[in-house]
Amino acid sequence: MIVSVASGKGGTGKTTVAVNLALSLNNVQLVDCDVEEPNAHLFLNLKILMEKVAMIPIPEIDESLCDYCGTCREVCAYNAIAVFPGDEKKRSGGVLIFPHLCHACGGCALLCPRKAIHEVGKPIGVIQTGVSGDMLFAHGKLNIGEIMSPPLIRQVKQYIDRSRTVIIDAPPGTSCPVIGSVKGSDFCVLVTEPTPFGLHDLVLAVEVLDKMRISSGVVINRCDIGDSGVRDFCRHRHIPILMEIPFDEEIAYLYSNGIPFVTEKKHYRRQFKDMIGSIEAAAEREPA
Repeated sequence: MIVSVASGKGGTGKTTVAVNLALSLNNVQLVDCDVEEPNAHLFLNLKILMEKVAMIPIPEIDESLCDYCGTCREVCAYNAIAVFPGDEKKRSGGVLIFPHLCHACGGCALLCPRKAIHEVGKPIGVIQTGVSGDMLFAHGKLNIGEIMSPPLIRQVKQYIDRSRTVIIDAPPGTSCPVIGSVKGSDFCVLVTEPTPFGLHDLVLAVEVLDKMRISSGVVINRCDIGDSGVRDFCRHRHIPILMEIPFDEEIAYLYSNGIPFVTEKKHYRRQFKDMIGSIEAAAEREPA
């Protein structure tokens, strides 16, 4: 099964939960889809086996064929093409492509009446796969200056191994990168903290998952601070609280040194295994 780990806001401990959950399981793959700032690899003794440049197709204009009719501009929903007709007699004009706005849909090349558009590859980042012990691992790194991460996230997810339990570390928030990461998951673990800010963003994340028809449960990190708002919300919405992790100085120390806490506090391995067992049982009763 595919279990994504997400959060409505950053800093809740999402990557901590994803890494320690993966390390507690057998026959597992960890996929870090937070391609703008991947950090799961920092907690693993990782051996990279493959590195590949990720590309997306963007349009290139053959102006010897183009008559500057403007069809490509009209087709583009993202305003990534500007056409300047110029003088009709001299056929002077110009076409500007804005690669950072292009969503690589291919519509302009498909509908150009003069067949003056072909697509060329544009690098947007790199994909790396490897192993950490018996665990498979994959992540992406978005190039600096790129503004769209979903195309890279989709390419990273092509390396998912469905023969294993797959843990996806999703980006924070509730925008397009998160949706692209959790799409296709059998279950989503939402990591939150028991504060008004944590509750506010948890509500947003639950609404997104409801729209996507993905079952979810909550892990409360730093559970012994804050207030009861998160627990009250989960009880009201019948969302299971899968696990609670206390505000522990030793866990913070291990984290700051890049050490997964299940390696030192081994009783958490059993809790994570029990959590994944509960998720599997819930998925069997009510498939996403």
